[in-house]
Amino acid sequence: MAVKDNFSNQASIYAQFRPNYPQELFDYLAKIVTNKEIVWDCATGNGQMAKELAKIFDSVCATDISQKQLDNAFQASNITYSIARAEETPFANDTFDLITVAQAIHWFDFERFYTEAKRVAKQDAVIFIIGYSMPRFEGIIDEILQDFYWNITGPYWDAERKHIDNHYASIPFPFEIIECPSFSNEYLWTLEMAEGYFNSWSSIQHYIKKNGKNPVEGVIEKLKEHWKDRQHVYFPLFTKVGRIQK
Repeated sequence: MAVKDNFSNQASIYAQFRPNYPQELFDYLAKIVTNKEIVWDCATGNGQMAKELAKIFDSVCATDISQKQLDNAFQASNITYSIARAEETPFANDTFDLITVAQAIHWFDFERFYTEAKRVAKQDAVIFIIGYSMPRFEGIIDEILQDFYWNITGPYWDAERKHIDNHYASIPFPFEIIECPSFSNEYLWTLEMAEGYFNSWSSIQHYIKKNGKNPVEGVIEKLKEHWKDRQHVYFPLFTKVGRIQK
């Protein structure tokens, strides 16, 4: 199975404009993971999860397939970044107390990743998967952006995007389920922030490659007459949480 790297070209934009995760999420992980020695943040990207996990765990091993993403990642003395596929890592058996995957599992070979996760996890380790879908705005702004997402950029998303659209319901998860609360991710965005976020989409890179122009420019022009100062934006978050049994 070929490895897709859809984010190296816009790694610096990704690091600057992708949303973070709420503190309640990390409080929850601190509660359900008993031993806080070492965690694997798989497909770490720019280290958004790793940054917060480093405040809870003694050591964070963060991997990604993109060196450019890692070049833009948050640095801390207890975070070790390395290049590795989710399905094949250099880690020893029975290493990790927690495995996290944020906004990335839809790119994986599920069966091979889960086999690798079971290998490198300790008995009763926790695996935590989280993602977020198209952000929602208010009124006419949301109508414009829903059209932009589904109709203008829709044909340029990779097939794996379907897993995001259905909130990971279509992704297998062969672990003992752990109950997880709902988390909320909300911001007040300027138009510049919104523009930066849209430019981080993989579909935008596909669109530019096919058409030679950036569709974000057009939708920003449409938004200008409706966007007042900062707009409320809500990211739907969805999770899969389980305990790994050997």
